[in-house]
Amino acid sequence: MSSCATTGSSKRALSWESQLGPVPKTPITPQQLSQIVRVVSDPIPKGKYGRRLDRPMKPRYITIHSTQNYSGDAYAHAKALKKGALRGGVCGYMCWHFTVQEDVVVQHLPTNERGEHADFDGPGNRYSIGIEMCEHKGNNLAKTIDRTAELTASLMYYHHIPISNVVPHYHWPRPRANPPNKDCPHFLLEDGKPGATWKWFLSRVERHYHRIQAPSRNQPALAAQPSPGIPEAPA
Repeated sequence: MSSCATTGSSKRALSWESQLGPVPKTPITPQQLSQIVRVVSDPIPKGKYGRRLDRPMKPRYITIHSTQNYSGDAYAHAKALKKGALRGGVCGYMCWHFTVQEDVVVQHLPTNERGEHADFDGPGNRYSIGIEMCEHKGNNLAKTIDRTAELTASLMYYHHIPISNVVPHYHWPRPRANPPNKDCPHFLLEDGKPGATWKWFLSRVERHYHRIQAPSRNQPALAAQPSPGIPEAPA
């Protein structure tokens, strides 16, 4: 995938790339990338609210969202999910796997459990890891986007998910909704659809992913293990 500096990039993408600078090209281990991502585990209690049902999942996709909540940070969203404050979805409660802000990622669900964040009982919920990006006042959006790109690259590595399966919430049509495809994450879309800004985000993900240096042959297969920086929520 080409760099965002190519002709056709959106003004937003060029501005964010200028703020962030280029992704380094030096190799990095999966563990080092996980440490950079900085995940804090704050899970929904097992058996309650969004986790009241036992719903195992083998993730095939990663779905990117924006909170459209201009007052709540990642910790506030964790608190709401743990209290069952966000109603909806098939099980009666909204839930997703990670919420990202400029300086931290908060994990709410294990990546091997289904969430309620995309398309009711469709494949977006049944087979995808849901990531929400914060938009609260004082949060640096460019840094939030880049931390999301780093998290996405790490999840791609550990779950063998191709870049073609990294999608916006828009990708999953919602039954009986009008319009069926949601303008989400709105700041990475053009007129409510994926365009130049979304392509830039994917290029950022891919550049982080290509930094990952695979383990040597005499090391255990890390891809089959939970990431040390992306802990699974306790049972």
